[in-house]
Amino acid sequence: MFIQTESTPNPATLKFLPGQSVLGTGTADFPQADTAGKSPLAKRIFAVEGVNGVFLGTDFVTVTKAESVMWDHIKPAILGAIMEHFQSGQPVIEGEQAESAHAAHDGPDGEIVKQIKELLDTRVRPAVAQDGGDITFHGFDRGIVYLHMQGACAGCPSSTLTLKMGIENLLRHYIPEVVEVRPVAA
Repeated sequence: MFIQTESTPNPATLKFLPGQSVLGTGTADFPQADTAGKSPLAKRIFAVEGVNGVFLGTDFVTVTKAESVMWDHIKPAILGAIMEHFQSGQPVIEGEQAESAHAAHDGPDGEIVKQIKELLDTRVRPAVAQDGGDITFHGFDRGIVYLHMQGACAGCPSSTLTLKMGIENLLRHYIPEVVEVRPVAA
């Protein structure tokens, strides 16, 4: 098994490409070790000292490290953990996979929210996945769109620029009711 790595815009996050499917559909975000309970793969990666976050995509694993450690020191152990997992035959996630998706929205702005989600799914999320992350809809209130950033996007120095200059401009262009985009914490 040959695992490729790619840098992301977030210097604390590295994207690992095992050359095979990781999740059939959707994504799974494990921002701390105590959230990895249902994922044998995430647990294995968190066992590497210095790992602060694990994000799983359809064909990639994104790992966020602690500021105090160097990639050169932990990258070999992470590669080993990913390789061991895929050779073990264990599932990536045990039981029902709770697909990371947009939050439900009830209310008078249903048509606007539908348009927002469609633009996120067709224009934003594929591009963000290239960088090892995901952005999902969290809410819409009085013209403000709230988005949840995951994987390499969470804590990325350029994420504010991406939100304001990229996503906000895109949504405002297509949906006049949108006046601002803001990030939310999980």
